[in-house]
Amino acid sequence: MAFDIDMIKKVYSQMAERVDKAREVVGKPLTLSEKILYNHLWDGMPNKAFTRGKDYVDFAPDRIACQDATAQMALLQFMQAGKTKVAVPTTVHCDHLIQAKQGAALDLKRANETSNEVFDFLESVSNKYGIGFWKPGAGIIHQVVLENYAFPGGMMIGTDSHTVNAGGLGMVAVGVGGADAVDVMAGMPWELKFPKLIGVKLTGELSGWTASKDVILKVAGILTVKGGTGAIVEYFGPGAKNLSCTGKGTICNMGAEIGATTSTFGYDDAMERFLRATDRAEIADEANKIRPYLTGDDEVYANPEAYFDQVIEINLSELRPHLNGPFTPDLATPVGQLGEKAKANDWPIKVDWGLIGSCTNSSYEDLTRAASIAQQAIDKKLKPKSDFGINPGSEQIRFTAERDGLLDVFENLGATVFTNACGPCIGQWDRSDRKGDEKNTIVHSFNRNFSKRADGNPNTHAFVGSPEMVAAIAISGRLDFDPMNDSLLNEDGEMVKLDIPRGIELPPKGFEVEDAGYLEPVADGSRISVKVSTTSERLQLLEPFVPIKDSELMGAKLLIKAFGKCTTDHISMAGPWLRYRGHLDNIANNTLIGAVNAFNKKTNFVKNQLDGEYGGVPDVQREYKKAGIKTIVVGDHNYGEGSSREHAAMQPRFLGVAAVLVKSFARIHETNLKKQGMLGLTFANEADYDKIQEDDTFNFVDIASFAPNKPLTIEVVHKDGTKDTIMANHTYNEAQILWYREGSALNLIKIQNAS
Repeated sequence: MAFDIDMIKKVYSQMAERVDKAREVVGKPLTLSEKILYNHLWDGMPNKAFTRGKDYVDFAPDRIACQDATAQMALLQFMQAGKTKVAVPTTVHCDHLIQAKQGAALDLKRANETSNEVFDFLESVSNKYGIGFWKPGAGIIHQVVLENYAFPGGMMIGTDSHTVNAGGLGMVAVGVGGADAVDVMAGMPWELKFPKLIGVKLTGELSGWTASKDVILKVAGILTVKGGTGAIVEYFGPGAKNLSCTGKGTICNMGAEIGATTSTFGYDDAMERFLRATDRAEIADEANKIRPYLTGDDEVYANPEAYFDQVIEINLSELRPHLNGPFTPDLATPVGQLGEKAKANDWPIKVDWGLIGSCTNSSYEDLTRAASIAQQAIDKKLKPKSDFGINPGSEQIRFTAERDGLLDVFENLGATVFTNACGPCIGQWDRSDRKGDEKNTIVHSFNRNFSKRADGNPNTHAFVGSPEMVAAIAISGRLDFDPMNDSLLNEDGEMVKLDIPRGIELPPKGFEVEDAGYLEPVADGSRISVKVSTTSERLQLLEPFVPIKDSELMGAKLLIKAFGKCTTDHISMAGPWLRYRGHLDNIANNTLIGAVNAFNKKTNFVKNQLDGEYGGVPDVQREYKKAGIKTIVVGDHNYGEGSSREHAAMQPRFLGVAAVLVKSFARIHETNLKKQGMLGLTFANEADYDKIQEDDTFNFVDIASFAPNKPLTIEVVHKDGTKDTIMANHTYNEAQILWYREGSALNLIKIQNAS
């Protein structure tokens, strides 16, 4: 069934005229990314050429997707906007609040018992405001979106950084904070700096053990975790057409790990096959009518250096399987070289777990490729040396995989099939073999492998690979195993070698499902009441943020100077803290507890300048808040890397942090800070980071004249009375400065709606 087909037809009906006009205005052939962007301008028909990486542009996204952990805060904000219904098609997907422990049935039952208050809230608020609701167990948001909502040439935003997965079906799909989503839900434009463009030309064809996942693992090694910041990555070339739709989705999904705004592919036969297989033939028929407009112009792909800001070329026929990690997804190593590297770095060789699934690799094709390796282990009498965990991507995939015997293969190998949910990928994993202080290794087909990400243990070394490589490594139980060259000793004492994996792009018998888990909202939700208990520890109605006064930025104190990598996991941890995602006061108790204090190299241990004592970051910050003192957070490069969670901005804001001053920001986090009425600033001179001392006080001497393209001057007063003056750059435009002056973007929406 094709959801929102009339909306899709409208997008397609205007695309040719708008793209032709954009080509005329820009004066050159267009990439696919540009075609989609110019077709979704808030003002309609293009009338000017935008400068990449400079111009802020208002867009009109076609739809919004929210997962349950971030949907709580997004919808709590939307409830303040004074609207009776969302302005664009929106869905909520319950996939984050289900802990992987015993297996699908028991884990889902426990989740429905422990998080029923949150699920009931999300279901009722969705029903009231015209939002489609996907129940717990229905599947992982991005796989469900790919199967039901993504369409070539569309634009979508979602309150999860891996919304970019929909690029596998030719969308410009971007992860945003909840405040951005609220703007669009309320019928307002979505603002984005016009992205730069990185072109990745794929030639050749995948074969053997190399998978689509290896493309993005290779790209991550080239561009690093920040190399794609501010850019859309557009894949093209004959190699791109040789990839399956879900394989393209995998590549786009992990584009979030290089900081890319999003990634995308041009419409092709693989996408058409996927649309028809997922009961959306009508969309395929409509897309075929404007097929040339759903990919980049021929001239662009023939001479990419003239049209992209950067071009990378990868020959798929020469690409080798990779495992990336540990602790960062851009540390790329070809499989055959990993053993030597592990020994040199003292990474544990023994592998304890192999985890297959997540929004990155949980399609039917992914399961078949991994199952082909699992079946070989059974047939060749190989007993797995590691534990196995499987997370199917959706109920449709799970039901179809069960029908086709794939799940039996995994279970016969001793694997635990978890719920169709995120599970270990986001820290929702009650690991059965807790390791404590012992260094240990796991391999998984997820996207992120930050410290503590999967199991909360800083000693767990996590490596990212394709599902089939994860299966092979887990069967061997060794990180240095190379299935292309190495053999294994079976139960009969024979040395056997694994054959290359075999995958099936789409189920030969078609997809099948009894209950997909979708609930359609009622046409009129005016009589539906959404109740939030004042005594709830899980949900809390929001109070508007009060604007930060200029006078409060004279005498601001340093809360923490973060050392090294500081991701959203460090700023607002997931795992057990997910239960408080709808309660700002309670979740604020995890604010920056994972950040490393530059002055003592400890986490959650900072100096309170009021009494000279040390304490946890949230505790010290609450003392500053009681005293009416604003604070500042100082950070390193790519601050806020990772998830789109706006809690990482809302929590410091709620506790009284006024500014974040860093060497550089991850895109989504910088926007989230702006939306919540905070100052997100970067050092004009990165070396000034070293001038910040533990007892510093900050005076924003010219904040009264805060203006676009004008750096701010900050006087840093040290404990001994000496001073340093540093310059802080920013990217605020006039509208964003108004968000700051009003206390938040949401405050401004309420003012505009009231007028």
